[in-house]
Amino acid sequence: MVTIHGSMGREERKKAQERFTQDKNVDILIATDAAGEGINLQRAHLMVNYDIPWNPNRLEQRFGRIHRIGQTEVCHLWNLVAEETREGDVFIRLLSKLENIREALGGAVFDVLGKVFQGTRLRQLLMEAIRYGEKPEVRARLEQAVESALDREQVARLLEERALARDNMDISKVLAVKEEMERAEARRLQPHFIASFFMEAFKLLGGRIREREPRRYEITHVPAIIRQRDRQIGTGVPVLTRYERVCFEKGLIHLRGKPMAEFICPGHPLLDSVVDIIEEQYRGLFKQGTIFIDEKDPGVEPRALIYLEHSIVDGRTVAGGNRRVVSRRMQFVEIDRQNRARHAGYYPYLDYRPLSPGELPIIQLLDLNNWLREALENTSINYAIRHMVPKHLAEVKQRKEELINKTIIAVKDRLTKEIAYWDHRAEELKAQEQAGKVNARLNSANARRRADELQARLTQRLRELEQEKQLAPLPPVVTGGALVIPAGLLAALKGETQPEPGLFAGGTGAVEQMAMLAVMEQEIKMGYEPKDVSAEKCGYDIESRIPGTGKLRFIEVKGRVAGARTVTVTKNEILTALNKPEDYILAVVTVENGRVAGIVYISEPFTQQPDFAATSVNYNLNELLSRGEQLA
Repeated sequence: MVTIHGSMGREERKKAQERFTQDKNVDILIATDAAGEGINLQRAHLMVNYDIPWNPNRLEQRFGRIHRIGQTEVCHLWNLVAEETREGDVFIRLLSKLENIREALGGAVFDVLGKVFQGTRLRQLLMEAIRYGEKPEVRARLEQAVESALDREQVARLLEERALARDNMDISKVLAVKEEMERAEARRLQPHFIASFFMEAFKLLGGRIREREPRRYEITHVPAIIRQRDRQIGTGVPVLTRYERVCFEKGLIHLRGKPMAEFICPGHPLLDSVVDIIEEQYRGLFKQGTIFIDEKDPGVEPRALIYLEHSIVDGRTVAGGNRRVVSRRMQFVEIDRQNRARHAGYYPYLDYRPLSPGELPIIQLLDLNNWLREALENTSINYAIRHMVPKHLAEVKQRKEELINKTIIAVKDRLTKEIAYWDHRAEELKAQEQAGKVNARLNSANARRRADELQARLTQRLRELEQEKQLAPLPPVVTGGALVIPAGLLAALKGETQPEPGLFAGGTGAVEQMAMLAVMEQEIKMGYEPKDVSAEKCGYDIESRIPGTGKLRFIEVKGRVAGARTVTVTKNEILTALNKPEDYILAVVTVENGRVAGIVYISEPFTQQPDFAATSVNYNLNELLSRGEQLA
């Protein structure tokens, strides 16, 4: 059993919440209204209200802790009301009426009860029932008061007024938001990368984890080094000593008949702590760098891949006095031997393979040390400051400011009403005390102290929210680098020639350009609005807008000469296709005698993730084409 009450600190409450949801030895949570809002307790599906609050919208706030998205069980709530009492009669009438309206309006009526019974109205009804409830005329008046307060049309009107989404958005803004969500979904990092990293790193740090259901795990021991790191980086959510279930895919959080799993993803304190420790322990290896082979590049010009970490902070501080990081992003810049920099894409390393045994002596023949020792770090940082940092800051600023402004309105509305109530109550009690009527349970000084505490809380919360709006970018930091060797250069160093295009998928630059142009024209012909994004290396070559919908088509283009038997697809392209299977298209363009001989669109071309160590996969071209649609 665990408890949550008002005298507990924030971290202590969070720890109790996490224990209740993740410790299989904890079955019962006893809580005051301190647990009535803002926490998720879907592990439970049974609730008992020992006392009924005089502000009835708190009933829904309490029940909403367990009746949340992802709850797999039928939830039951028992409200304990004293039978054959005047106060109980009012509550029974109130709850019965609420249930009727809830069924008629779809279950949201509790959200506005605080406004239905503003101020002391419900309290006055209950006090009148206690004092004079035995009189028939008083009982009739009380019932009529409940009926009029809970008029269905009035409740429906209040629900409309209280709707969260009150801002009007024109259609262009709505479509732009939808398009950005489509891009984010296509580019997200696959769960199996997070899972693979976490499992190995967690065990390396002394953690114990075992699979209990397919791709769902139990963590039986979290080492102290990880728990302590969480407090240092200031996530605000404690890391527990054990977790009954964790998973790395949203679809596996809830499994009927099984414990709800903690979703481990970027931003979770357990993962963030592990990442922070590994980065600290192995930062030297990142700086030391490595060598990659780009098998997709037939060119002969090497390039440097620089890894940068960029953070956005707000005005609040964490342990150590540092400003709190609200967004951290890894960014990649490639620099050629003429010191020209460009954005390398989101996960460029997925497309490259490591050196094979025996290739290092060959690469050393290039003698690139002087170039690599030049100002590559400054070049990459300057490029990031000009092109990447402003975009990152703008994205975070827009998202945070909208959320904070809404929060400020809600905080002011709620706390101002509570302050007004306790101010009024303090004056009311003071007048009674001056008249010789002393309240044994509450005096004017306590009521005034409560009002002052709420005013201080309001001031502090508004100050914190203003600090959260004070966003600023930190300078980009180079965390590592790699030398990228094109396949064409490696073949030249080995004295080899490129494979014949009739045997393998290595189309020439001219063939690829013809293929891109042909697909762009085909998209326009079909009524779409295509955009060439191949330079961004985001897992597809063309982003094609479906007009008026906010939907995008993600098209990877492969140009092949007639007679080619295989097509090579990079890991990045496969993962992007699996992220958006319904919207991803593999377009294969056949080029013969210098002209386009055919275009085939293949929907959902890939069915499984590549091996963790793979950088690309060769597919049988004829087999792929047999599953496609011939367009030209």
